Amino acid sequence: MGVLRKPVLLRVLLGLLAAIIVLALLAALLSVWAVRRPFPQTSGEIDLPGLHSRVEVVRDEHGVTNIYADQAHDLFMAQGFTHAQDRFWEMDFRRHVTSGRVAELFGPDHVETDVFLRTMGWRHVAEQEYELLDEDTRAHLDSYADGVNAWLEQNGDASASLEHSLLTVMNGGHEIEPWQPADSLAWLKAMAWDLSGNMSEETERGRLLAAGFDEEQIGELYPPYPFEEHTPTTVTEEHADPADEPSSPEEDARRAPGPAGGQDALERVADSVGAVPDLLGPGGSPDLGSNAWAVSGEHTESGEPLLANDPHLGASMPSTWYQMGLHCTGPAEECPYDVSGFGFSGLPGVVIGQNESIAWGFTNLYPDVMDLYVEEVDGDTHRYGDEWLPVETREETVRVQGGEDIDITVRSTVNGPIVSDAQAGAGQREAGQAQDGGSGDVSLKWTALEPGGTADAIFAMNRARDWEDFREAARSFEVPSQNLVYADGEGNIGYQAPGKVPVRGEGDGRFPAPGWDPDHAWEDYLPFEELPSVLNPESGLVITANQASVDDEYAHMLTDDWDYGYRGQRINDLAEEALADGPVGVQDMERMHMDSYHLAAEPLVPHLLGADVDGVTAQAQEQLADWDLYTGADSAGAAFYQATWRHLLPTLFDELDPVGMGDGSRGMYVVNNLLEDPDSPWWEGEDADGRDEVLAASMDAAAAELTDLLGDDPSEWRWGDLHTLTATHESFGTSGIAVVERLFNRGPVESSGGGSIVNATGWDASEGFGIVTVPSMRMVVDLSDRDASTWVNLTGNSGHAFHGNYDDQLDLWSAGETLPWAVSEEAVRGAGSDELTLVP
Repeated sequence: MGVLRKPVLLRVLLGLLAAIIVLALLAALLSVWAVRRPFPQTSGEIDLPGLHSRVEVVRDEHGVTNIYADQAHDLFMAQGFTHAQDRFWEMDFRRHVTSGRVAELFGPDHVETDVFLRTMGWRHVAEQEYELLDEDTRAHLDSYADGVNAWLEQNGDASASLEHSLLTVMNGGHEIEPWQPADSLAWLKAMAWDLSGNMSEETERGRLLAAGFDEEQIGELYPPYPFEEHTPTTVTEEHADPADEPSSPEEDARRAPGPAGGQDALERVADSVGAVPDLLGPGGSPDLGSNAWAVSGEHTESGEPLLANDPHLGASMPSTWYQMGLHCTGPAEECPYDVSGFGFSGLPGVVIGQNESIAWGFTNLYPDVMDLYVEEVDGDTHRYGDEWLPVETREETVRVQGGEDIDITVRSTVNGPIVSDAQAGAGQREAGQAQDGGSGDVSLKWTALEPGGTADAIFAMNRARDWEDFREAARSFEVPSQNLVYADGEGNIGYQAPGKVPVRGEGDGRFPAPGWDPDHAWEDYLPFEELPSVLNPESGLVITANQASVDDEYAHMLTDDWDYGYRGQRINDLAEEALADGPVGVQDMERMHMDSYHLAAEPLVPHLLGADVDGVTAQAQEQLADWDLYTGADSAGAAFYQATWRHLLPTLFDELDPVGMGDGSRGMYVVNNLLEDPDSPWWEGEDADGRDEVLAASMDAAAAELTDLLGDDPSEWRWGDLHTLTATHESFGTSGIAVVERLFNRGPVESSGGGSIVNATGWDASEGFGIVTVPSMRMVVDLSDRDASTWVNLTGNSGHAFHGNYDDQLDLWSAGETLPWAVSEEAVRGAGSDELTLVP
């Protein structure tokens, strides 16, 4: 019997194996289907009810889209449809973040984020903003929303994206709502949050003051900008009104710190700020900035200007930017758009780019447009001068997937929302119950919490044809305040700083102010005409890299928290060298983009070479002696220097924990200043005492870490083995589920550069060497031939994992390569690989 049973058992086993194989194949096929199902149709025809006439959407091999339409309504409706095709999950997630509704997607862990964003009320401000915009702007926002919703009519279920499908598996999904214009406007608040003001610096200074540090000590950690060492963007004599005068000594007396109080509340504010998702980049990162510069035609090969830009934002997947062209084919008076560049999914128009007449780029101005106020609250009133005014309240409900909904009360004073309420636990109190009462509340005054006209400015810039048009458009660009770099086909280059910059009574915004004292209120905003603006400077250069935008003769207070200017000075040096060598071309600008020279390391390296070390550290010191200060991926010297820097900050500033010391340009400048004062108390520490001991201890720790990571031969160490980028999906990329993260994240790829370097691949020294902020795109515009311009995106244009255009630019970006930028219709058609017709 046993002999007879073997074939039967074998057949059973073979049958089970076959069934398992079939199920596995079926699962694989279903997975492929689920992945590919959301991919957009990019050729043929699609009916789009609501269009007035046919629209053509041309895509090249990299998924870059160019839209051709007869009317503005059709142009922006098609843009909304196209954005939704490629990036709807990103759009949907962003609008949940900006309206404080992440917990309804992902559960209780996100309540703190939602409470903080509800407290600031971005969505409420966006809804008010819509009503204030120009009629044309509202029409474009409406048309864009119509396009998104037309796509949702056809795709608005779990098939909208792989992310929506996963969300359905994880928690049953969610109902996808129609797109509204306020969803677009709320994204501008996210831009403003990441790029505005000095809230993190002000919070840190307030915490230091409350912890017992005196103003002199704090001043050493936040020193004045080095105007003599690092060239500002403009000099006062180029743009000042003759009536303007420098700040008076009386104004300097108004710079006293605010009240040394509210420490617990400031801690809660800092915790809440840290919980906000990194939509543009790590909140408060010292490496969040940008480079932009223009060279006049007198210095170029073509005789016409060149303009370059590379905004430094978070290393997200997909890239923050979407590459697109918007082209009117009808009468210009009815449809005045022929613009190409980079924009955001969810927002109509082009944010940075070029049209047939001009080109423009952005960097962050960093004006101080956020102030924290320590409040005196008693029950439902707060003191303001001699009066006790009502605390205004607003009821909100945070819906929580898989948990109990939470009712909160948002409280506001005359200064703004009380943001110290919005901390984990504080947001979960019963409605109307104060967090701690008394004077432990902190409110936020911020320009972005007032409705403004930035959306008007975006469309006006897209339409601008000359400097006067561009400046008039900039007048409406209220938040976030940016440095605008300009060039045109008539040979002009220029610079304009727009934005709402407050004029304060007492104080200057460096420290939290007493909310009960009307003397510390904002009195007005700087007039647009008095903001720095330059046309055709004598040097033939406009350079801005977040360094001081004005010199120390400028009459008004913009901020004390500039980037300390290492990138800006290096670009100035490179530009002057290029001009001295002869006419400048597009390739020269591209080489400047990738420059990896570490200017801030110049003062520190000689002291490191003089440190008394032995063993592997001494061998590593030899690599440092041969280092040329370029942070190339193959550099052993760069690897050891950066590792030493990573260990130097906590060793030197051990007494600052948990407030910490930023590792961006400020930290570099502070350390370089302290090198000249070896007897400074800052060099006294627990693990090492004195400058030379601190430096040697930091080098020893660095050598030990790199030996563990890269081996015991310092000559084989490579900066690129440490300094890598994994482009991380902003919602599922940190899920903690390895298989899910592999679906959406891409990389790692290595890169040269680092913080405060022109190739600004920023890293967090407290966490490791991995890249967290990046040149999120790079572009060079040639005003003599628009099609001779070049560009590259960080990852790709598609937001669909496994689509060919999801990460097809990542390796190009890593290698410093760029793509031809097809702008004219002839070039676009020639580069096109797919053409989709949208029909009414």
